Parts: sequence; structure tokens; C-alpha cells
Amino acid sequence: MVPSSGGTRDHPRPTVRPSRAASLPVRVLATALTTGALLLTAACSDGDGGSAAESETASTPATQTTTTSPTTTPSASPTPDLTAAGARNALITEADIEDYWDQVENPQKWRDSLLIGEVDAAAFLSGKSEAADCQRLIDSLYDETLLGRPSGASALTGFEEGDSRLLYQVAAYQKDDLDDAMKWLKSLPETCDQFTLTGGDGGKRTVQVVEASLPEEGDARQGLTVTVKGTSSGDPVTLTLDVAAVRIGTDAITVTHGGLDGANHDTTEAAVGQGTPRLEEVLAGRTPQATPTGVE
Repeated sequence: MVPSSGGTRDHPRPTVRPSRAASLPVRVLATALTTGALLLTAACSDGDGGSAAESETASTPATQTTTTSPTTTPSASPTPDLTAAGARNALITEADIEDYWDQVENPQKWRDSLLIGEVDAAAFLSGKSEAADCQRLIDSLYDETLLGRPSGASALTGFEEGDSRLLYQVAAYQKDDLDDAMKWLKSLPETCDQFTLTGGDGGKRTVQVVEASLPEEGDARQGLTVTVKGTSSGDPVTLTLDVAAVRIGTDAITVTHGGLDGANHDTTEAAVGQGTPRLEEVLAGRTPQATPTGVE
């Protein structure tokens, strides 16, 4: 097992975030707008366009999480054992990821847009992809559909630290769908290693997708780092996101983390390293213990 790198508030972990003075001369004016679907489109070298389905959830302000109850269809196999309460219990907290993250009440609003200076991120990450796989990735960033639409219980929470965001989901899926989604993620560093994203303003963004290491947790796992480089109001801008998924049977956790300051890989590894055992505890019929503040 590769242990998750950690730190404490007295001894913070080093980050790999690029200097804001070098890559972000513009000021972030706001972090989120009203709820709705973030429709991201891209331009690639081959394939047909496509987009991931948007998931619908209900807000639960008291717990600052979003949950959905299991759904069934006539052709669906029996729903997994994960319950809505269990999915909520399996979510991580600020103590699990350390640093100075604050839990937010409604992380779904991140799908809408992020103001970068005077440019909306919907324009910065907007266009048409000719490659369905690359399009699907762009459409599912900061969405509940990274591994497709959950077939059973689902819970979502989000955290923010400065201009960085972390979206964390626990959900149940149909086995074949989950297996296919994990294979799709694994293929992206090859099929979408570098492509062009055409913004709504006609600007071109260069997107790179590389594989990222994760702790040896769960039955299967896949990590990616997605980097989008372009300009905002004539200034160079780099958006860096870590994407992680860990499968446990027919359930999975997903993490999307990063921002204009870069992605702290230690935080991503901590979310996976602390979150996977929480889900395993839930699936074993136990309630995970809270992580003490300042203790990893």
C-alpha cells in the first residue's frame, strides 16, 4: 500500500501549485453562480461529439451534503447494499483532508460557472469536441456523473480553500456500467493525452490528460491530472484538476480537486486514503468514526 502523504496544520504539506504571479495575473471575482448544468464542450482530432448525462440531486443544508435514494428500472439488477444514510456516513470531512478546507453547502453550483477576471469559465471551457471520450471527460468535471449516473444511493459533498475546490462523491452503480466507466478513465491518458478545447469566445485551450498515482485502496482505482491552458482577458491562465475514482465492489468514490492555483496531489491522496476505508466500514455494517481535527 502506498500511504497517503499527510501533514498537520503545524507542519503543512508542500504543494505543487504554480505561482499565481506567473500564471494568474487576473483576479478571481467570484467562485460560483446559480444552480444548473455546466455544459462543457471541446474540439479534438477524431470521433463524434457527445456529453454525459446530468444527475439530479436534492440539497440537504443541515449536513452540507447532497444525497439521492436508490432508483430501480424494470431491467435493473438488484440495488446495491449501500443506503442513502450509509453513503452520507461514508463522506469525508475537513479533518480527513487537513490544510484549511471549508465544507460548502451546495457544491452543485460549481457546475455552472467560475468567474476568472471578467471571463466566465463556461466560456473558458466551452466549445465542441469531435472526440466523444474527451468530451465526456470535460462534461463530467465537477459533476456527479464522472462514472455515469448512479443506479442506487449517492451522497455528495464539497470543500473550498482559497480558489481551489474539492468535490467528493460516494455512490452505487450497476456492475457493468461501473466496470466500463473505470476502463474509460484508464484509457484517457492515451486517447485524450492532448487535445484542443475551443472556447465559446472562439479561443483555443490546450488540454493535457496524464495518469496520476493513487494509494493502493479498494478493488480498482484510477487517477488523472487534467491541465487546461489558455488565456483570460489576454492573460495566460492555467486550470489544473486532479481526478480520482476508487471502486469497491459495485460502489465507488470519486474526487475532483484543483483550481487556478493548481492541484495539491497530497490532498487528493488524502481524500482517497481516508475516504476508501470509510466506505469499507459502511459496507461492513459499521459507522465510521470521526477523524479527530489535526490528526490524520
